[in-house]
Amino acid sequence: MLYDAKNGELQLGDRILYYVTFGKGSRPLVMIPGLGDGLRTVKGLAASFAWMYRRYAKEYRVYVFSRPEPVLEGETTADMAEEAAEAMKALGLESAYVLGVSQGGMIAQHLAARHPELVKKLILAVTCPKSNDSVINACDRWIDMAERGDYAALTVDSAETNYTPAYLARMRRMYPIATRMGKPKDFTRFIRESRACRTHDASAVLGEIRCPTLVIGAEEDQIIGPQASRELAAAIPDAGLCLFPGYGHGVYEETEDFHRRVRDFFR
Repeated sequence: MLYDAKNGELQLGDRILYYVTFGKGSRPLVMIPGLGDGLRTVKGLAASFAWMYRRYAKEYRVYVFSRPEPVLEGETTADMAEEAAEAMKALGLESAYVLGVSQGGMIAQHLAARHPELVKKLILAVTCPKSNDSVINACDRWIDMAERGDYAALTVDSAETNYTPAYLARMRRMYPIATRMGKPKDFTRFIRESRACRTHDASAVLGEIRCPTLVIGAEEDQIIGPQASRELAAAIPDAGLCLFPGYGHGVYEETEDFHRRVRDFFR
């Protein structure tokens, strides 16, 4: 398969954690995705992820973890970090480079603080140390839409708050298709992940992170706000900070410079 991409699953108690892996490099890289995981796990998507992140395939063996299925009522980002740690250990990943994006970054904060032996270097992208008013407002909107089963509104609102006007100008033409494709049969998983995002708070443990860390944010981020990235970097000992001007929460999808920064830091 493309870039030696493989689909996998792990049994965690009575739940299943789906993951994909790809790449031919010798260095392990763990990616923890954001809230989109609540709408669809990575099950069966190995080839898609390998193509989207092919820029990492030469240097790394990449692992992308979903949250276990089902997500439990009342789970927190700290709980999800423990599940990610369990998955890494089950796969024999003694120490990995970790990239957490958005809610994945919330999870990665707890992972690095509580399991320092598992994280060689850490990048926290478009995420926050503690859910602020902006995050809570976004989650409240999305939970309301999900509870009503309004997938079209959820898709459009998410896009409009993630991307720049230039990117949206191209993307809006796809709304009629995007709002009909990928609708989950049930929104429970998304709602529970959104609630975990809404209640995230790692502020008490950030000072315990000791691995080299880079925080990447975006000056026009409408979901967490740029100040959250500054606060996160200030709370982690010796962390670096990179803020992209002119981009929003979806910076990792809009500019290749994001991925150049990631690769340079991990090197």
